[in-house]
Amino acid sequence: MTGKERRGGRRLARRIVSALAVVMALPFVLTVLYAAVPPPVSMLMILNALGGRGIEKDWVRLDDIAPALPRAVLASEDARFCEHNGVDWRAVRTVVEDALDNPGEAPRGASTIAMQTAKNLYLWPGRSYLRKALEIPLAYWIDLVWPKRRQIEIYLNIAEWGPGLYGAQAAARHHFGKPASALTRREAALLAAVLPAPLERNAGRPGPVTRRIASRIVRRMAGMDPYLACLSP
Repeated sequence: MTGKERRGGRRLARRIVSALAVVMALPFVLTVLYAAVPPPVSMLMILNALGGRGIEKDWVRLDDIAPALPRAVLASEDARFCEHNGVDWRAVRTVVEDALDNPGEAPRGASTIAMQTAKNLYLWPGRSYLRKALEIPLAYWIDLVWPKRRQIEIYLNIAEWGPGLYGAQAAARHHFGKPASALTRREAALLAAVLPAPLERNAGRPGPVTRRIASRIVRRMAGMDPYLACLSP
């Protein structure tokens, strides 16, 4: 290899490393920006749109969402939302113990709101150890940069509630014909029940499994008051 070829190879390597550094840093920079402005689009929306789904969304402030919805979502997805710093290691430990005790059963998740937001905004769907490894530092950064109210506000506005259906406002209008501000406790619980499988479950026409999960969420919502202090204005 000539000296010219070696120099060319080093330049190419530097460019690749620089490009990777930019890609890795971009979510951290965008998180700072999104503390003040709504995310215009998420990676999940982009990937789904490339797969042929439309994008139906309508951003609303947290104050314009019925309090029942964040209560239902936290009761279902992240009950210790106000207590942890983006990653709930207690829940992770419980999941690991359950997996060891019941090796034949499908593992339940331990993703927090911050982790799910990081995944939806910046990463890709599906189960992957690599994605999970990227989620964790992003979740800590999100929790550091955004107040808890901002975290749940962004989550509720980018979560998928049906094929191509993103955010609480679009979901409420599509499934129940009303704005997110008018959701009842039962409707909020149905929406929360859909979150783990928005392409398989339907909040507006719930099947037996979705109705059963929603009923369980409604019962949990009744005991959530001590865990929601961080959502106070």
